[in-house]
Amino acid sequence: LNKHSYLINLGLLFCLSVRWGAAQSRFLCSSSPEESKSRPSMLRHLTTKLKATGPITVAEYMREVLTNPVTGYYVRNNMLGPDGDFITSPEISQIFGELLGVWIISEWMGAGRPKQLQLVELGPGKGSLAGDVLRVLSQLRSVLGEASVSLHLVEVSPALSLLQAQNLTRSCSQEADSEDEPVYRRGETAAGLPVSWYRRLDDVPAGFSIFVAHEFFDALPIHKFQRTQKGWREVMVDIDPDKPDKLRFVVAPSPTLASSTLVQADERRDHVEVCAEGGVIVQQLSKRITEEGGAALIADYGHDGTKTDTFRGFKGHQLHDVLSSPGSADLTADVDFSYLRRMAGGGVACLGPVSQRTFLKNMGIDTRMQVLLRSCVDPTTRKQLISSYDMLTNPIKMGERFHFFSLLHHSRLAKPKKTEGLKLDKKKSPAPLPVAGFTDEKIWQ
Repeated sequence: LNKHSYLINLGLLFCLSVRWGAAQSRFLCSSSPEESKSRPSMLRHLTTKLKATGPITVAEYMREVLTNPVTGYYVRNNMLGPDGDFITSPEISQIFGELLGVWIISEWMGAGRPKQLQLVELGPGKGSLAGDVLRVLSQLRSVLGEASVSLHLVEVSPALSLLQAQNLTRSCSQEADSEDEPVYRRGETAAGLPVSWYRRLDDVPAGFSIFVAHEFFDALPIHKFQRTQKGWREVMVDIDPDKPDKLRFVVAPSPTLASSTLVQADERRDHVEVCAEGGVIVQQLSKRITEEGGAALIADYGHDGTKTDTFRGFKGHQLHDVLSSPGSADLTADVDFSYLRRMAGGGVACLGPVSQRTFLKNMGIDTRMQVLLRSCVDPTTRKQLISSYDMLTNPIKMGERFHFFSLLHHSRLAKPKKTEGLKLDKKKSPAPLPVAGFTDEKIWQ
């Protein structure tokens, strides 16, 4: 990592809250055929539930399928990486995390170089992104000066937190003595940086923080709504009467609480997906940024209030029917950034969404690639670098499907006060730094 190259480009829980129970130890383990046969069936669990309660919302279906403490997808499977059901950008290339690290330093500088910098990641996966970011912070330590830097991870899975600790702190971490403590694991990186784990965003200490949420919001439960001649109705999940071992979508015959409160009065689409939990989290981020300073960077599959039905499943890196074999595949829905912007309110300024291709190019990915390729003599490594660059930026791959969205404190964008008359104010505030990655993008104040 070339410090000067990066500095040139500087002009560059409410989580899925569940108690994992006894099944958490199997999170990263494969199962034998005998164990698979004896395990409780998610489909059987759901059909029993539906017979007792009637149709359930898509949001409740997602919660059960993904986070049920016994049969949930996130409990039973190691879903990340080449052998899992999906792969994330930090696993594709370390350049991704490096550029996000530069963005974090840029925003810290733009905020006036506060003496405290809390890096907070929501849903940190294997810890790959945090590791790449910390490497940048370490190599640009001279820029950070005497600032106190710490890493805070919001992660509800103890099994994943252990994997993150192994990747970030090696053996230098330990669990809390009591489950009631806000910090349930503490550690320290090789460079001496403190790392803390929390189950809820609310438990992260107050202070200037930069929040990162990469492929986090798309896994939160959504409600689905359909416009009908009688008004908006919620889409539900029910048993197929012709096939008792199959599930189907149905439309609620009358308004539900969600359909009466979550759909905007001026909505023009005929089908809408709303992630109420995502709205709550954005409100929490907005409140913290308004009161304590900082910024949030959200990177995810998404759109700006234009798409309709995006609910889908992934299994073995292939699309999978969301109602088929529940618990065996990941479920996801594109993030509606227009909804997040609306929920953020007027306390913060919102930037984006911009495509991943635009964001990474604005951050200097092309310059970084040239530096790496010039110093790389191994043909296999060069091929891998070029392939990863193509995957991240190609419009038909991740370049246009993935988007970046940011929340900023209003003071970050405040223009310097103009002098009046002949008075010259030598101490007037300098013009704010441009927001890296969002060049010429419209700012929603």
